[in-house]
Amino acid sequence: MFENLFQPMHLLVVLFIALLVFGPKKLPELGKGLGDGIRSFKDSMREKEQGAAPVDQRNPAASDAAVKTSSEAGA
Repeated sequence: MFENLFQPMHLLVVLFIALLVFGPKKLPELGKGLGDGIRSFKDSMREKEQGAAPVDQRNPAASDAAVKTSSEAGA
């Protein structure tokens, strides 16, 4: 059923429909958001496999402060 799903013509049709629905200005923003989401998901899965605590990539100082407050609470 899905053996011929990703043929070049099918992908072109899907991209054309996405261009019509979202417009040329919004499409790059959607792609960037999707890429960031996938990257974040992969990073969190990798950290979960390693057993490390998740680190906030956007604001590393916030994660350091959270570690300090949790260690101070236990002391």
